[in-house]
Amino acid sequence: MKKSLFAPVLFVLALLLGTVGCKKIADLLTFQINDSSTFQLPATGPVPGGVGPVITLPGVTVNSTSNSTFQNNNTAAEYIQDVTLDRLALTITDPAGQNFDFVKSISISIASDAAGTNKVLLASLSPVPTGQTTINLTPSGQKLDAYLRSGNYTLFTTVEMTQLGLSKATTVRADSRFNVKANPK
Repeated sequence: MKKSLFAPVLFVLALLLGTVGCKKIADLLTFQINDSSTFQLPATGPVPGGVGPVITLPGVTVNSTSNSTFQNNNTAAEYIQDVTLDRLALTITDPAGQNFDFVKSISISIASDAAGTNKVLLASLSPVPTGQTTINLTPSGQKLDAYLRSGNYTLFTTVEMTQLGLSKATTVRADSRFNVKANPK
């Protein structure tokens, strides 16, 4: 009788330990990369006629923390299997008190080089809510492995302005968080 109870208990214990062990391994292979960059929107002034201009900014190269994050997680760029954008927040840092009321819509694309030869949409937001000094863009869901392997990438920003325009040049900080799945070294 004792042997017949022992086998199912041992089976359940082994199953639980196996599940916990697999969860630990999965956790070791999933981590996040946080990067930050800044760009400047030029002053446009009020726009007559009620239609705001569309401004396409030159690319901004981001020196990513990816290589050090890969090392800290016992992996390397060649072992990356899946990178997706989790969050992209834009915050106005200058001038003080400025909000995003001058923006109707915004999109940010990513490329692995400054020429933008392999540019894809990273995130966008339309319409942009009024009265906000920080906005969160909606990730596009693109697979971004190739863009974070090299250690740097370039962001391209396109802004559709409202008729209010922008009276002063405005500095914006872009804080991105990428989810990464990788094999260990």
